[in-house]
Amino acid sequence: MKLVFAGTPQVAVPSLRALIDSDHEVVAVVTRPDARAGRGRKVAASPVGELAESAGIEVLKPEKARDPEFLERLAEIAPDCCPVVAYGALLPQSALDIPRHGWVNLHFSLLPAWRGAAPVQHAVLHGDDVTGASTFRIVKELDAGPVFGTVAEDVRPTDTSGDLLERLSHSGAELLKRTLDGIEAGTLSPVEQQDAEVSYAAKLSTEDAEVDFTAPARRVDRVARACTPAPGAWTTFRGARLKLGPVTPLPEADTPVLDPGQLHADKKRVIVGTSTHPVVLGDVQPQGKRPMAAVDWARGVRPTEDDRLGR
Repeated sequence: MKLVFAGTPQVAVPSLRALIDSDHEVVAVVTRPDARAGRGRKVAASPVGELAESAGIEVLKPEKARDPEFLERLAEIAPDCCPVVAYGALLPQSALDIPRHGWVNLHFSLLPAWRGAAPVQHAVLHGDDVTGASTFRIVKELDAGPVFGTVAEDVRPTDTSGDLLERLSHSGAELLKRTLDGIEAGTLSPVEQQDAEVSYAAKLSTEDAEVDFTAPARRVDRVARACTPAPGAWTTFRGARLKLGPVTPLPEADTPVLDPGQLHADKKRVIVGTSTHPVVLGDVQPQGKRPMAAVDWARGVRPTEDDRLGR
């Protein structure tokens, strides 16, 4: 099939690469306009845009998907299908109507679970044992179109959102390719989602990423892993913000008795109390400094018995 691929961030790159290497023809790529990125805040193309340009594929960067010039060019190309992975903008009906097989989205959950912007983060945050990816036909309602196929992925006890999304980006790429193969062959019939099983995954804000050490250790662990790498878990220490990497809950037996947020540091680890049993801090990042091991941070700040993490 003749394809126009839509995607923007790194997580979409494995899918684009898989389709370039497939029997389908990627004739153009739609991505978000160039933006400032990195430490130097230089204007750069998106990861998807960079791959497309290096492969000699036409790249379209509309400010909005309803821009007349973009819609005219898409109609001229007349793609058979438009696969989508994390494009990052709403598609108007005028765009959805152009390809004869519609727009097929790769979403990183087992739909109808976790519709929305942050499905992987919510799977980690809510302690799901299994998540996955789904391909579905895009309709006007958010992530509500009929599903072509799914692939499951176990959520490991130490998975961060970044870890899990990295694995799903590759298994999902293969799912997307198989879905397009099936659409071309006429062997796939999408199945409508069950409304009774719907759950929503709103984007996690900086406020959502604040770690509350008065919560149980299990909750502290999940928040830290769900918010790594973005938006970044954090707490406060002596009135200043302190970013947190993933933590390690300690076994309930044979651990120091600490109040929520209370610190206990030795040469090998930094332990923090919760409402249940303590957790061990991993990397931390004080304001204006680079990430560092928690033991190195504690060696510099020398926490006292009266110090607490959190407000």
